[in-house]
Amino acid sequence: MIFHVVTLFPEMLDSPLRESILGRAVKQGLIAVETHNLRDWAEGKHLSCDDAPYGGGDGMVLKPEPLARAVAALKRRTPAARVLLMSPQGVPFDQQHARRLSTEEGLIFLCGRYAGFDERVRATLVDEEFSIGDFVLTGGELPALVMIDAIARYLPGVLGSADSVTSDSFTDGLLEYPQYTRPPVFNDVAVPDVLLSGDHRRINAWRREQQLLRTLQRRPDLLEKADLSADDRRILEGLRGETDRLFTQRSNN
Repeated sequence: MIFHVVTLFPEMLDSPLRESILGRAVKQGLIAVETHNLRDWAEGKHLSCDDAPYGGGDGMVLKPEPLARAVAALKRRTPAARVLLMSPQGVPFDQQHARRLSTEEGLIFLCGRYAGFDERVRATLVDEEFSIGDFVLTGGELPALVMIDAIARYLPGVLGSADSVTSDSFTDGLLEYPQYTRPPVFNDVAVPDVLLSGDHRRINAWRREQQLLRTLQRRPDLLEKADLSADDRRILEGLRGETDRLFTQRSNN
């Protein structure tokens, strides 16, 4: 799979793409990530990519022509690539988007700067628009890196174990269960006995219960959309009852 990133600051992406899992995936040819300087498609003496907004206002707006040329050039190289706009106005990016986008032949990320894009970029060049949270950054490079990392993990061979991604938080709509390693006791907190039992049936049942409990405590909104079995709902009902009981007990003390 190939990732194209169109940006005014390609050097911002260099170091993360050389390190750790992404760096290894690039070296092994499992993914290709190419950064492209938007000024390569600008015209004029100063290779300007932005201009003042019509109607006045603060900041500069990225012009549509250089972006259109960039998309056209990259589409000639990767015809089926989807064009993604990085913007705080986009759809919140999540694990399901990462899994779906990992099946594409290629992706073209358009990274904004300054006061954003000319609206005609959204209207005529872009397939999807994504945000990584309800906050504003100085540009789209970091969101593009975040998305590339999340998407690449679904590609064959990128992770050391093919099963690793299946137990991640959000993969099945719930948060991940707690993980433990050596030592067996740290700061007077012991590893749960069930994890030392060697009984994988009990371990799997405990992990599922912990997923439900952790999601209930930290992200109860996820439970409304999660695909829960009848057993999951029974366990969750018990966990809610126990949580309510402890809350009432604390309130009365």
